[in-house]
Amino acid sequence: MHLSPDEVIFWQYGLFKLNATIVYTWALMFLLVVGSWLTTRKLSTGLERTQWQNLLEIIITSIEKQIKEVGLTKAHKYIGFLGTLFLFIAMSTLCTIIPGYEPPTASLSTTAALALCVFVAVPFFGIAEQGLIGYLKSYTQPTFIMLPFNIISEISRTLALAIRLFGNMMSGAMIIAILLTITPLIFPIAMTVLGLLTGMVQAYIFSILAAVYIAAATLVRKPKLKHETED
Repeated sequence: MHLSPDEVIFWQYGLFKLNATIVYTWALMFLLVVGSWLTTRKLSTGLERTQWQNLLEIIITSIEKQIKEVGLTKAHKYIGFLGTLFLFIAMSTLCTIIPGYEPPTASLSTTAALALCVFVAVPFFGIAEQGLIGYLKSYTQPTFIMLPFNIISEISRTLALAIRLFGNMMSGAMIIAILLTITPLIFPIAMTVLGLLTGMVQAYIFSILAAVYIAAATLVRKPKLKHETED
């Protein structure tokens, strides 16, 4: 029994290793790309639509609704990034029903990479919305003393995102692996179903937190009008 898919080595040449995390991550990305292409190659604007298009529209509409509820009114600007995060983590969990497959999100390297994507996306969208000067000023709000604390907050929440997702995904995989060795088959199946539910919840939480961080970075603070300050 191993703690992480990083420990499963498929090929090695010197210092170069091809482990399960890399293989399953690229396989999952290939699955998402091919699935997206097959679903969108024959889109229709008429009344007659395929079941795959209906499913795709339901997913996109649901994601856009969640993004708007967080506070990002222009959901179309962020759905590409946030939707990809959610689908990658969700599919990483759903594919655990495939024998021999291990979710790449059970590796700290994968969750750290996802958290770094959020870490880069927050200032990217913040600068795009407020401009470089306006975004940098947000680090000194409400006073210049808050600058180091805001910087520490940016780093700490990135680490928290990575460790939270990694811990939840790895613990679920570990529990199932242990139960498979000491209990009959029926109980681990129930735990697998629970693991799928947990993984979907983690995908939702990770994406929502990313949306919240982006919403905070893109918030334009309008100066108060003169008559408002007098009141």
